[in-house]
Amino acid sequence: MKKLRPIDWIPTVLFSLAMFGGGLGDLVRAEPLMESMRQLGYPSYLATLLGTWKVLGAAALFAPTKWMRLKQWAYAGFFFDLSGAMFSHLASGDGIAELTPPVVLLALGFLSWRSLPAPGNQISS
Repeated sequence: MKKLRPIDWIPTVLFSLAMFGGGLGDLVRAEPLMESMRQLGYPSYLATLLGTWKVLGAAALFAPTKWMRLKQWAYAGFFFDLSGAMFSHLASGDGIAELTPPVVLLALGFLSWRSLPAPGNQISS
């Protein structure tokens, strides 16, 4: 059995807070996020969809271990969101300042994902 150490929670907490905060920003249509969506050519209603999924995905990361498939789907969704953001910024000619946040979050998400127990393993307390 894999024992979950406190250090294993650090990337998960940071990643989920970032995704939850970004999701809330999308849902309340924070102007900096909406400006970025407009600049990338996305419709404003996409913020509601992305915000909803980010908030739900961040919550899923703290689901019990028996919901491992839900956690894996949440990580997959975050990967699609963040890699899509990276590609969108690259394709629109944005500089490193706009590309850095999704790259850093993707790396943090990977560290969080790696702290999950292997399939079939239970976490002992």
